[in-house]
Amino acid sequence: EVPRWLSSLLTEKFFNACIIHEEAKRNEKNVFCLDCCDGICPHCLIQHRSHRLLQIRRYVYHDVIRLADADKLMDCGKVQSYTTNSAKVVFLHQRPHTRPCRVSGSFCITCDRNLQESYLFCSVSCKLKHVLESGCKLSMYLRECDFLALPEMGLDDGRMTPDSVLEPEGSVKTESGSSSGCAAGLVGCLNLSSTATTEIVRKKRSNLSGIRPGFRPACGPVSDMSDGMMNRRKGTPHRSPLY
Repeated sequence: EVPRWLSSLLTEKFFNACIIHEEAKRNEKNVFCLDCCDGICPHCLIQHRSHRLLQIRRYVYHDVIRLADADKLMDCGKVQSYTTNSAKVVFLHQRPHTRPCRVSGSFCITCDRNLQESYLFCSVSCKLKHVLESGCKLSMYLRECDFLALPEMGLDDGRMTPDSVLEPEGSVKTESGSSSGCAAGLVGCLNLSSTATTEIVRKKRSNLSGIRPGFRPACGPVSDMSDGMMNRRKGTPHRSPLY
């Protein structure tokens, strides 16, 4: 009952090198063609211009897709969404547990992962697995999509920048428990202290450079000292009297 494009989407290994363009740069497969049921790289887009294309993004080694694109293909209700780079995304696959399960609160029906109160699934694959195991018709959750294009701003490499924060919808804190605003403020403080230290070092160097021209050594050159010592006559030695 699972369509070929859906099974291929959940089994494809993205962000691996494209076999057709092994020698080319930026040849990672970060686009999925629904018509060909295959992952492609940016160099393959010419042969898939008229096809339905889905961009795959990655955050912390996990594949995510935009919620706006996922809603065009299937019903993503009760799947926990996240906000990153001003866009909502959902995870494709189940993620490993990093924290022990809480006794109270909401959790994924399939894998028991901690969730927010209004969600029942942590990823698209978890909802698909639950629908198949419960005996429901998968066609009730799939939608007809005749057109699916890449973002208008162009195709990027699909990797989130290190300073981007993946946050649950409606949350003001990151998964590590720190606020994104505090993190930005900390970076700003570090940059400010580094700049101040650089200015102090520059001022010290400029002051030293101004002192150096007027500095004279206390001792004269070695040649002058040797000439003075050679011309000086040795006086009569003073001996202690004999008693």
